[in-house]
Amino acid sequence: MTVVVAHLSTPEGREALDTAATEAVRRGTELVVVVGESAVSPEADTVRGDDLRRVEERLQGAGATVRVENGTADLAEDLVAVAERTSADLIVIGLRRRSPVGKLILGSNAQRILLDAPCPVLAVKPERAAAR
Repeated sequence: MTVVVAHLSTPEGREALDTAATEAVRRGTELVVVVGESAVSPEADTVRGDDLRRVEERLQGAGATVRVENGTADLAEDLVAVAERTSADLIVIGLRRRSPVGKLILGSNAQRILLDAPCPVLAVKPERAAAR
């Protein structure tokens, strides 16, 4: 069993990664981090590497392991496929804050994950101060 999360170099992505790491430790299971092709700049690659090293250090000795899988440009599809393949216990996604009008519609990727996921989905958002 696993906890699956996509990594994006955004406050929402980091919050999802941190929460997924916490859940993997709590469950004593593997954390599978799916990284997409969207991070093409050297700066994004550096941030992603720093975030993943921080999570690996956090999981050392905690009864959980981390594995990184490369995804495609369609992270929603990738998350569902990895969750199915690994018999995931949980998918963790990060949500961004939306305007009052935007709140009427859930993001299309989040909606696809929620509707197609073979397991529970935990949606998190960064703290208000971190999101600014």
